Amino acid sequence: MKKIPHVYVLIFCIIIFSAIATYIVPAGNFEREVVDGTEMVVPGSYETVESTPVGLFGILKAIPNGMIEMGLIIFFIFIVGGAFSILKGTGAIDAAIGTVAKKVQGKEGLLIPVLMTVFALLAASMGLLEEFLPFIVPIVMLCLALGFDSITGVAIVMVGAGSGFAAAFANPFTLGVAQGIADVPMFSGMAFRIPLFILVLTVSILYVYRYASKIKENPELSPVYEIDQKRGEDERISLDDLESLTLNHKLVLATMLLGFMILLYGVIQQGWYIVEIAALFLGMGIVGGLIGKIKPDDIAEYFIDGAKAMVMGALVVGLARGILEVLTAGQIIDTILFALSNAVEGLPGVFAAMGMFVFQTFLNILVPSGGGQAALTMPIMAPLSDLIDVSRQTAVLAYQLGDGFTNMITPTLGPLLAALALAGVSWEKYAKWILPLIGILSVIGLGAVTLAHMIQLGPI
Repeated sequence: MKKIPHVYVLIFCIIIFSAIATYIVPAGNFEREVVDGTEMVVPGSYETVESTPVGLFGILKAIPNGMIEMGLIIFFIFIVGGAFSILKGTGAIDAAIGTVAKKVQGKEGLLIPVLMTVFALLAASMGLLEEFLPFIVPIVMLCLALGFDSITGVAIVMVGAGSGFAAAFANPFTLGVAQGIADVPMFSGMAFRIPLFILVLTVSILYVYRYASKIKENPELSPVYEIDQKRGEDERISLDDLESLTLNHKLVLATMLLGFMILLYGVIQQGWYIVEIAALFLGMGIVGGLIGKIKPDDIAEYFIDGAKAMVMGALVVGLARGILEVLTAGQIIDTILFALSNAVEGLPGVFAAMGMFVFQTFLNILVPSGGGQAALTMPIMAPLSDLIDVSRQTAVLAYQLGDGFTNMITPTLGPLLAALALAGVSWEKYAKWILPLIGILSVIGLGAVTLAHMIQLGPI
């Protein structure tokens, strides 16, 4: 079997392809207006403009520009990685995970549905996704201790949250924005969305559980077996050799618990985002290190070591952003949007609804921001749905599912790449693992959109 190219090579090839497209695809722009603080595309305002193709130097500039644009997430990865390295250096995480692992031996599988359901509910109701990144490292470590692999750890968090994010019933940042733009009652359609949420989450849990069970029986089947084995030599927890929880360990864990409580309060009540969360974890790492009796110089060394381990995954976030930088500089994103919207408009009834889902799925690769995609497409899709006898609620559903499912695999989504970086899993291996699930969920999405159109899903 041919070796899959390095993710940096894949992304750079896409950047080059995008630059070539700026010489072929006509440049164009939609007019935009700000409505209630949200910038929206003005339907029917598309017009061609003078081409601004991206040359060789533009390709090279796109990469540092992408690094700059994604600087918050990149440094967030470094800081969280460094902070967890300090906390891990106290021995508290290893001791705590070992204690839990010993207690759940023989019933390890319960962790998968329970944790995935928790992450899914928080994503579906509050739109949390990036906020789960701090849980990646401890859950991956726990999975390794229980005989699973690092992909299982990533999946518990990102597939659990991704399922909830995609089939959300009260996500204010995607569903709420889209319904507001489409002039549909906020969070309406729950009678349809809640059963869909349960179906999507159940399928995702079964997929992860089946995989994890197979890996536990035969660890060599894991795509990351060699990586996890190497990790086993220097950082993986051995249940037999773990020391018991000491008072210092418990105090460090109490510091972490307090930190997570502050995190939830800050995110939900104070609107915290990347900077505040990174600052919290930096403080948690320093305080935890001091409580764990680590010398200040050693705290600095642990932080540097943790940040070093994040370099590859952190930088790929900025590299992937370079794709959007090229398409924006070449002014062809709106042209792509215009062409795809015209293609959907020409389809009859149920095929138009399915076309909307497919359109949003592929657009999410270019515009991975859920709220940004809603602001970009719903001003066009909402009136378009009126013209082709598709309910606006169905158009919102097509956007929601198209945006959500690809969030679990697209290489342009910062939080996914950050999660993989924190877990030490390459995007190539993860993508190959999750692709069948994305296919299954996409079939469910097409079925849901088709059913919504057939029953003319309304605003309630």
